[in-house]
Amino acid sequence: MGSLDQSHSGAMPPLRYIPLSYNPSDSQSSALRLVLTLNPDWEGPDNKVELVRFTDGITNTLLKIINRKPGLTEEQIDNDAVLMRAYGNHTEILIDRERETKTHALLASRNLAPALLARFQNGLLYRFIRGQVTTPPDLLRPPIWRGVAERLGQWHAVLPINQAASSAPDAQDAVSAREFNTDVQGKPATLLTPISTQQPVPNMWTVLQKWILALPVATEEQQTRRLSLQKELERVVGELADRTSLGDQGLVFAHCDLLSANVIVLPRSTANEKDTNKVEVNFIDYEYATPSPAAFDIANHFAEWGGYDCDYNMLPTRAVRREFLTEYVRSYCQHNGRTDGSSQPDLVRRLFDDVDRFRGIPGFYWGVWALIQAQISQIDFDYASYAEVRLGEYYAWRRECDGSRVAGEEMPLRERRWASES
Repeated sequence: MGSLDQSHSGAMPPLRYIPLSYNPSDSQSSALRLVLTLNPDWEGPDNKVELVRFTDGITNTLLKIINRKPGLTEEQIDNDAVLMRAYGNHTEILIDRERETKTHALLASRNLAPALLARFQNGLLYRFIRGQVTTPPDLLRPPIWRGVAERLGQWHAVLPINQAASSAPDAQDAVSAREFNTDVQGKPATLLTPISTQQPVPNMWTVLQKWILALPVATEEQQTRRLSLQKELERVVGELADRTSLGDQGLVFAHCDLLSANVIVLPRSTANEKDTNKVEVNFIDYEYATPSPAAFDIANHFAEWGGYDCDYNMLPTRAVRREFLTEYVRSYCQHNGRTDGSSQPDLVRRLFDDVDRFRGIPGFYWGVWALIQAQISQIDFDYASYAEVRLGEYYAWRRECDGSRVAGEEMPLRERRWASES
């Protein structure tokens, strides 16, 4: 895996900017212009540049650009390959692109991400990681989830949350986004007061606040729903946003989008080929990475075991979650310099309870996200239906927590699966 050769404390070098853009309606030629600007030596008769489209994401265009020069092995070709990620339309409403770039550079400096090569007008160019992209069923395989737990423990232990600073706080971004929301008569929609978490900003709560403030309010129904979601946000922040969790003031630097397409199983090396109980993985795509409670990042990953289809039969049982967290805590303590192994079982128990408390929040988070995508995205994906499914997870969790499930109503499958021991 390529990386920036920077010390942990040293300043990041300035990233090259290419004043060109990727055009999806002219994909081949616009991508080719970008990579030839980056690598002018790829032009000429001795080169054979090819584009490979990856389609696992549902918000961006991702292309792998390779040069099949005669005599090179597949590994050599991959080592020189360039990944081009072009942002989806209007995704700046959801994602702070400047912060994403800083995050990627920080991760690369710690060998946790491929090296950044350049920015362009609507995306990034970076090195390719050799390996196998996982699928939702892969996440259920013990060698893979143990590898994920180990890598995630490392992320949460070594990455400083104070380097997640944005050009502007998310709360301010949210206020700016709010100014563009008008009702059906063109009047400003009901103003909402952004939440305050008493934790470093940005964090996953302020990101979620930004999204709620950016929800459409063209109709009375949309305004009512946004107000309802704001009240739910205030409620969960009051319940869950505290400073007692792992990390700095209850926050770790989290990936926040560990779906299967963002987990890469690395090729086996001499160092790890004898360990059949665990594979080595890396994480890709850092658009949503931000300081977060560790329990949210972990609960969100567990939710992704069901894939985009939200197959709740795939979610980890209590026994599997304990094993995952045992591996995670071992890795976290190793990378955080905690040498007292006797404290680890207690940390696993506390984190198990924390993850359980957070199990409904990923549905809330991505449900709000999908409501916005349903308005702005041109990708062929039913975001509106996906939003209702994910928000349904949150409300089902809420009914179990406050006892408001109607007497005689069956416990939803997701909650039953979550409560299952094995």
